[in-house]
Amino acid sequence: MEKEIHWRKKFLRKLGVIFIPTLIFWIMRFLWLSYRKRYHFIDEPIEGQCIAVTWHGELFISPQVYRKLRKDQPTSAIISQHFNGELIAKTLGLFKIKGLRGSSKRGAKSVLISAIKAIKNGETIMITPDGPRGPKKSMSDGAVALALRSKLPIMVVNYQPNAYWQLKSWDGFLIPKPFSKIDIYHKIIQLDGMEREEAKKHLQAEMNRDSL
Repeated sequence: MEKEIHWRKKFLRKLGVIFIPTLIFWIMRFLWLSYRKRYHFIDEPIEGQCIAVTWHGELFISPQVYRKLRKDQPTSAIISQHFNGELIAKTLGLFKIKGLRGSSKRGAKSVLISAIKAIKNGETIMITPDGPRGPKKSMSDGAVALALRSKLPIMVVNYQPNAYWQLKSWDGFLIPKPFSKIDIYHKIIQLDGMEREEAKKHLQAEMNRDSL
């Protein structure tokens, strides 16, 4: 009986990985087109590589903002190894953002090595500093470590919708309602010359400044 339940769960997960990301992608695109968007460029968009960051709870909108501003930039995203991470990786793949699988708890060293190699190959790295399990809007070492090592600027995307659903998940995941107004904030952060802990506090403060 236990083997049957395990097999069924495994089968359903495989089906989910095939169909759910495509469904999520088209929902994201449909809602995106319905929104009334206002951009606030605190800093002008830059050309070339960067470390792109957003809070985990803002992933419904941030990848679409990123791709609007950086249509052709080769990009990989650091994504956790658990099942939800697989769904996120497949969904981001539809935005032409490759997945680097790992997290702060599982595969951290190997995924950071992969991220460094991707940077050397001219790619931007996308990362949620509070992923994959929080706490909400906490600041892990990954984004700051990569920025300090590579000397790349950090691109921050936040947004504030006037009407939204908020899931009862650890990250308070936001889904703006159809036809809502969204204020989108873009800024560039430079961490040159900072120590790691100082850089983490600075980046966290800047990311929270325009976030709900």
